[in-house]
Amino acid sequence: MILDYKELEDLNRYKVMSDTVVPRPIAWIVTEDGGVINAAPFSYFIPISSNPATLIVSIGQKESGIPKDTLANILKTKKATICFVNKDNIQEVKNSALALEKQESEIEKFEIDVQKVLEDYPAMISSSQTALFCDYYGKVDIPGKTTPLILEIKKQFIEDNRIDAKFHVHVDNVGRCGAYFKAMIDL
Repeated sequence: MILDYKELEDLNRYKVMSDTVVPRPIAWIVTEDGGVINAAPFSYFIPISSNPATLIVSIGQKESGIPKDTLANILKTKKATICFVNKDNIQEVKNSALALEKQESEIEKFEIDVQKVLEDYPAMISSSQTALFCDYYGKVDIPGKTTPLILEIKKQFIEDNRIDAKFHVHVDNVGRCGAYFKAMIDL
């Protein structure tokens, strides 16, 4: 079977792509605007370079056609904290996937514990074993309803004893395998 992407509806194209390019990491992208902490789960991102240390994340729109809070916040503040999901916080990430109004915080609504690790960046999810502190690097202009952003990783938090002498990281991250979550250690 050959699928012609020009003939697929946007939602079906997304399903095919997201069920094919697996596993993909799942993480909260934490942003802040006016004291409201936004923590939105994403699995549509991937590293693109280690020098400069960058990754790309595609952010869609709300149903009303306005930018999602994560996109608006990053473009305004130029900062984001990416907190990887692990086997111990899967339920919190599922809860935080619900759409909220811009002035509502997933952190407050779902009682997700955060900690301010670096003053210049949004707080990180306390239960994350690793988090990336990123600056906005650029935007990729493509037609459609998603906006790919390039973020530059400036600093990284890793729980003690999760990085060895050879800089291999040992975390229990959860990935997206098609429509399902899977602990990366099980792969």
